[in-house]
Amino acid sequence: MENEKHLAEIAASLASIARALEHLAPAQPSSISTLGDADAYRWDAELASLKPVPKVSRVPLAMLKGIDQVQDILLRNTEQFARGHGANNALLWGARGMGKSSLVKAIHADISAREESSNARLVLIEINREDIESLPNLMRQIASQPARFIIFCDDLSFDSGEATYKSLKTVLDGGLEGRPDNVLFYATSNRRHLMPREMIENERSTAINPGEAVEEKVSLSDRFGLWLGFHNCDQPTYLSMVDAYADHYGLEIATDALHARAIEWAATRGARSGRVAIQFVRTLAGELGKAI
Repeated sequence: MENEKHLAEIAASLASIARALEHLAPAQPSSISTLGDADAYRWDAELASLKPVPKVSRVPLAMLKGIDQVQDILLRNTEQFARGHGANNALLWGARGMGKSSLVKAIHADISAREESSNARLVLIEINREDIESLPNLMRQIASQPARFIIFCDDLSFDSGEATYKSLKTVLDGGLEGRPDNVLFYATSNRRHLMPREMIENERSTAINPGEAVEEKVSLSDRFGLWLGFHNCDQPTYLSMVDAYADHYGLEIATDALHARAIEWAATRGARSGRVAIQFVRTLAGELGKAI
């Protein structure tokens, strides 16, 4: 009897502890049941929820200069996707400041604004690089939604010791679930293979089978059907970018003076790019008393 009483007391204590822990534990996030009216969202991996973005930071598609070829390819791919036709995941890689992320956001806005019955609702979802491991959860939650989704990760790359790239490989092209029909994945990166050259070289020099080790790392980029390269621009292209921004914002300044100042600005920055062009135009607009 004594033993039975003692065991009963222990069981009661354990039950009490369990109830207390239930109250302390955070509530489990619910799955996405309905989608809001916004056309862009940010994925909150910790809460497993989509946060609407009321105003996306982007520029009109017509303002992007010097990237016509890659623009046409990505625009056509996204149009096909919006119509429910075949389309590929896309990796936009290359020089900094040449409009990789701007192009994704501008194309999404351009297609979303069209009143075409053949196009489904197109939603842009931004996911942070650090949250890539939660990508399968996100895809499962939006797979049944009545819309088509572009999941966008800006500045995606992986450093030595990281293994999250394996999760991305499985989601993009393998695994039992695969990628839902209503989802595309667009990523930008300064690295063509999403990993630093020294990391790949280190794998080659230290592995028992160098070829297999390098292949495991590099094969991630093969999961993207489109590789779109962005390269440093020449001076005429840079000036065309400056002209496009100045015209769009209505800056009244003689062309010769505009170009002379733009060239000087680029020289002080040691680079020519769309980012350098818009930074110059912002400064010029401030001098002219205009807000942009």
